[in-house]
Amino acid sequence: MSKVFDLKSLIRSQNFIGGEWTDAQDGARFAVTNPATGETLVEVPDSGAADARAATDAAARALPAWRNLLPKERGAILHRWNALILANQDALGQLISLEQGKPLAEGRGETVYGASYVAWFADEATRIYGDIIPQQQRGKRMMAVKEPIGVVAAITPWNFPLAMIARKIAPALAAGCTVVAKPAEDTPLTALALVMLAHEAGVPAGALNIITASREKTVPAVGDWLADGRVRKITFTGSTPVGKYLARESAATLKKLSLELGGNAPFIVFDDADLDAAVTGLLAAKFRNGGQTCVCPNRVYVQAGVYEQFGKLLSERVSALKVAPATDPAAQIGPMINARAIDKIARHVDDALAHGARVLAGGKRLPELGVNYFAPTVLADATSAMELNQEETFGPVVPLFRFVDEAEAIQAANDTAFGLASYFYSQDLRRIDRVSRALEAGIVGINEGALASEAAPFGGVKESGYGREGSKYGLDDYLSIKYLCQGGLD
Repeated sequence: MSKVFDLKSLIRSQNFIGGEWTDAQDGARFAVTNPATGETLVEVPDSGAADARAATDAAARALPAWRNLLPKERGAILHRWNALILANQDALGQLISLEQGKPLAEGRGETVYGASYVAWFADEATRIYGDIIPQQQRGKRMMAVKEPIGVVAAITPWNFPLAMIARKIAPALAAGCTVVAKPAEDTPLTALALVMLAHEAGVPAGALNIITASREKTVPAVGDWLADGRVRKITFTGSTPVGKYLARESAATLKKLSLELGGNAPFIVFDDADLDAAVTGLLAAKFRNGGQTCVCPNRVYVQAGVYEQFGKLLSERVSALKVAPATDPAAQIGPMINARAIDKIARHVDDALAHGARVLAGGKRLPELGVNYFAPTVLADATSAMELNQEETFGPVVPLFRFVDEAEAIQAANDTAFGLASYFYSQDLRRIDRVSRALEAGIVGINEGALASEAAPFGGVKESGYGREGSKYGLDDYLSIKYLCQGGLD
């Protein structure tokens, strides 16, 4: 029976380095706030380069013993970690909602989703295969074996504070790597709780280390990892500008990188689509976490023949969404993460209206609920001249673009520097084949708005990054291939 903790017991306010809970070496701290109310939840260490170096020291010391465990032994520890996460999904869901703002049902759902990666990679740990290379010369045998790459630095965003760090830590540990991690400054508490449960499950001291840092301290802290040759891999989810910075600054030590970066996802509705299904799929894809996900549709293209009908159906459903704090059990949309997010959403809506958009639903802040709330919004008559066409809104705003034919829709969908997710709805099998091949994205939803699965490879193309998370491919970025050539066998 896995141990169950209450919410208070899960909240940690220190770094975890080398198996010990510790403060920042300079004693600095910063506040973590509840986006629904603005109140301070707790203060955590504001770590710098010295703390990052201490975490690397611990991970480097722990690496030989961890990598030498049998894969099934590492897998058994990960299975215990998964069981602890699931046993504490209620408290973890509450913690996610407190610091991130998403409704409680979504917080619990994220916990189960994050745990699925831990369970998946617990099994994948025992399936790291190499190859016997067919003999090329007499007296020689050749093999390719896969080995853990070494110390991994994981840097994660605020929108999925449990799932994003779980799907980075789990494959790293499964592969035999040790980890140093830094969660987003807005949502560090869930990550700290997750690491606490990993330690409870038997992850040994030093194999998993985590530090917290404010925006101001993040650059020197992460910079230490970028410069340290012992850190052999960086895995990052976040904005494209930061991803490019990490790629540049890690070049001196030629680290391996996995970068899951920004998106600008198109959602195409053809005139032969099942419109009710398309509306339902768009709601699922767009309004999860209030539109604050990297795979949320940002541009919705609707064919002219069904444009008005689709807009009417969608706006009716969107207008009925319940906006409220996570403490309200009926909440479907919570607060945005902070004031900067709200300001960006409002700027995009104002710009769209200035360029001729029409409001079909929402379109305004909701100050009666708090400073970080924005009404779920549908805008008609969107055009390429609007800011929201090229810049990800990251909020509950659906702009509807009109198109005439398939070629126009594909051209518009691909007219972006990003290529993470794309969606389209059609019942024409030949069109489905054509469009799925033509879309420039790492992930394509065909008559489906919910794409995430631990069994599927998640990642993008173009400026949405490289590398894949989840699936049987998810271990590859944590492994290096060694070629063994043995001679003198005749």
